[in-house]
Amino acid sequence: MVVREKILDVVVSCFKRHGAKGLDTPAFELKEILTEKYGEDSGLIYDLKDQGGELLSLRYDLTVPFARYLAMNKVKKMKRYHVGKVWRRESPTIVQGRYREFYQCDFDIAGQFDPMIPDAECLKIMCEILSGLHLGDFLIKVSDRRILDGIFAVCGVPESKFHAICSSVDKLDKISWKDVRHEMVVKKGLAPEVADRIGDYVQCHGGISLVEQMFQDPRLSQNKQALEGLGDLKLLFEYLTLFGVAEKVSFDLSLARGLDYYTGVIYEAVLLQTPVHAEEEPLNMGSVAAGGRYDGLVGMFDPRGHKVPCVGLSIGVERIFSIVEQRIKTFGEKIRTTETQVFVATPQKNFLQERLKLIAELWDAGIKAELMYKNNPKLLPQLHYCENMGIPLVVIIGEQELKEGVIKLRSVASREEVAIKRENLVAEIQKRLSES
Repeated sequence: MVVREKILDVVVSCFKRHGAKGLDTPAFELKEILTEKYGEDSGLIYDLKDQGGELLSLRYDLTVPFARYLAMNKVKKMKRYHVGKVWRRESPTIVQGRYREFYQCDFDIAGQFDPMIPDAECLKIMCEILSGLHLGDFLIKVSDRRILDGIFAVCGVPESKFHAICSSVDKLDKISWKDVRHEMVVKKGLAPEVADRIGDYVQCHGGISLVEQMFQDPRLSQNKQALEGLGDLKLLFEYLTLFGVAEKVSFDLSLARGLDYYTGVIYEAVLLQTPVHAEEEPLNMGSVAAGGRYDGLVGMFDPRGHKVPCVGLSIGVERIFSIVEQRIKTFGEKIRTTETQVFVATPQKNFLQERLKLIAELWDAGIKAELMYKNNPKLLPQLHYCENMGIPLVVIIGEQELKEGVIKLRSVASREEVAIKRENLVAEIQKRLSES
């Protein structure tokens, strides 16, 4: 939880820096809201048992509920972030940071704006968060759904097979082109020469120069949809250069993003090298953030079909938790799980009442404090507890101290003790804590 809170803090403070407001939606939605929005992954949705009444399912992501919220409340413009749990019937593999219940952190901009300005800001946010979390080097792959559909069209894929072929292409980061081609031809019935033509495109990646090159491509330049996508990407790269993040972004034609609702720019961030010791097996963490533009989703939930264009991103914090936890193990870092600043101890019997009075004083002054739940604890176990838990200060009260109207203040690290007047104790503790 400590690692999580630190990571979520970096993420949420970035969202707020960009002017987003928070939103929460229920853990479950009407089943019909979720079905047919996720392509082949729809089978991973958890359905709740029908108890008579509506059919409900646990949410699969935070994007569809957001679109439903915009449509229901007739909101035409909103910049929002949402941190919440989602549920998927995956086969969990702890190593890859895949779970059945996990957190997502989403940032989305809804509304009609000039092209590519919100999209560029989303990519800038991704860069800020990934840099701020110090996960090592990363790359953001970007493409456009219209370019991919254009490629399929000019290569001769029948339109009825677009989705199926798209989800095959989406596997290129996990399996080789040979295996993807095999799946297209053998399992999905695509003509081998069509698959080979697709292969010529989807194995390309580069920067703005590749965008220019695709404009010149004899086949692709004949496709209106692809040209629109390329035009937007050209503009996007201009804005990314102004934001100072263009070198972190690569135009990658194999990027497909399996979700059905994307309509324009799509992007995915991957870690380039795994931040662990060289002699260890590298952890393949897959993507750590992703997103894109989905201009038609809100319209699906509006009875009149009113569209609200949206673009957004999702930070895969669960995978990031895995990476950071792995690193802590590897480097043997010690993480404090509590924030206690002061421990109230005694070397003598019959001092429970004094300890209780003293700790109440500390709590009331806003100091984080603990004591041992024993009438007559021994001093050594109390000091050991402080060392094990990383508590920096101990206050000790015994007969001598009570008689002299003082309290002993001990630094756990240096083991130095000083006697402080009882009435000055709170001020002295606060002074020490502010210095540390």
